[in-house]
Amino acid sequence: MTAHDPHCLYLASTSPRRRELLQQLGVCFEILKPAVDESPLPGEDASSYVQRLAALKAQAGWSQLPPPRQAPVLGADTTVVLGTQILGKPADRDDAIDMLLRLSGRTHVVLTAVALCSSAGLAQRCSRSEVTFQVIEPATAAAYWDTGEPADKAGGYAIQGFGARFVKHLSGSFSGVMGLPLYETAEILTEARVPQWRRE
Repeated sequence: MTAHDPHCLYLASTSPRRRELLQQLGVCFEILKPAVDESPLPGEDASSYVQRLAALKAQAGWSQLPPPRQAPVLGADTTVVLGTQILGKPADRDDAIDMLLRLSGRTHVVLTAVALCSSAGLAQRCSRSEVTFQVIEPATAAAYWDTGEPADKAGGYAIQGFGARFVKHLSGSFSGVMGLPLYETAEILTEARVPQWRRE
C-alpha cells in the first residue's frame, strides 16, 4: 500500500489485537503510531473520554500522512468503567491487582470507540458491553499479573487471553471488549466505501 492508495486504510494503533481483528474484515491496511495524551479531562465522563481519544488518534494519524491524503485513518480506544470511574492501564503490579479485586464479583462496562478520519471528515461509533466477573482471590490476581498479560490492558485484564477465565457473563460485543468492535467498525468502513472481504 502507498499513502495515495484510496482502496486501503491506515490503522492508528500498535495493538496486536486490533490488527488481528481488523484482518477479520478483510481490509488492506498499514500501521501508524500517533502519539496522543490519554489523560482524561477534568469532569469528563467515560463515553466522552473514549470517543475523544479515538478521534484524536485518527486525526493524529491523518496529520502524519503526506498530501494528497486519500487513504483514511482508523483510530480506536477502549476503556473499562466501574460505576462512574474509568479504569485505564495499570500503573504497576499493585495497581493491577487492586483493579482486579475491585472488579471481582461485579459487573463493569467496557466502552470501545472507533473513529475514521478521511477527506470527508470524521465518522464515529461507540460499542458498549457489560462484563460480569467471578469472585477473584488476591492470590489469583497476583498469579495473573505474573503472566505479564495485564500490564498494558485497560482494566488490568485481556478477555482474549488468560483473563477470559474471570468472565462469568458478557452482554455486548466480544470484539469490542478486545479493543475493536467489528460490527461498528465494518459499518463505518462500509459507509466510507473502504473495500473489505479481501483474502490474504
